[in-house]
Amino acid sequence: MNAKTGVILTARFSAELAALAARVRTATARIVTPVGFGAGTIWRADGIIVTSHHVARRDTAAVTLHDGRRFAAQVLARDVANDLALLRVATAGLPALPVRDARTLRPGELVLAVGHPAGMADAATLGIVTEAPVEPAPGRRALIRTDVLLRPGNSGGPLVDAAGRVVGINAMVMGGAAFSVPSYLVERLLRLLEERPALGVVVRPVRLPAALAARAGAATGLLVAEVEVGGAAERAGLIPGDLLLALDGRPLPAVAVLQEALAGRAGDDLTLLVARGGTPLTVTLRLPGGADSVAA
Repeated sequence: MNAKTGVILTARFSAELAALAARVRTATARIVTPVGFGAGTIWRADGIIVTSHHVARRDTAAVTLHDGRRFAAQVLARDVANDLALLRVATAGLPALPVRDARTLRPGELVLAVGHPAGMADAATLGIVTEAPVEPAPGRRALIRTDVLLRPGNSGGPLVDAAGRVVGINAMVMGGAAFSVPSYLVERLLRLLEERPALGVVVRPVRLPAALAARAGAATGLLVAEVEVGGAAERAGLIPGDLLLALDGRPLPAVAVLQEALAGRAGDDLTLLVARGGTPLTVTLRLPGGADSVAA
């Protein structure tokens, strides 16, 4: 290859890379909450946006799209262990990117990250995959390791491959390396959201007193913050302030555990171990037969 050919190929690669970055920017949102800010990734055209749990710790967030439109977003579901949160904005026709299963990534592949580091809007950085994700061993997380430059404000933004397909959600920097949550974990959380029937509560994990922890079999439980009017929980007599300790004998130390426990249980009778005013009691309820879901 002569010098002229090399210049032409370099210019073509540069132009294609710039076009890729422009396309990814349209699918990158800005997320602002009372406790911080970060990026979001438009996952579905119907208003589903993915971000990091540590970006959207509250139930609502302010979302600004690339075209300048602003929305108040509701948090639909969280996967705290994998640092993910699903948001919904009340609009449709959003520019969602195609998604690639990150388990097909190979070390050495080019990837591009977009976010809002240090207040810069839609900054793009290029790098390579240094370690592809695998199903994690107990106690370990599945993460994509890359050498892209990530800083505060990148969290929640997309990591895409050279074809513009989302392979991960940018999460953190550790030891000089960048880490992103693989796309298949987002898809898994979405499936859980779609499959679980409505319990009709908004809950938050809290540390349990020693006596209740021993009864529940876990150090944390779920505090009921809100009860949906007419929902399964209200019909069963649950009230705000109740502590959910276990479902059908299974401890409930995290919201994700409750979400998983509800998957595929539409129409079933459930037994909840609840603490009210420090006193344990058993509540039986029947889940609705549909697949509608609420924040849990």
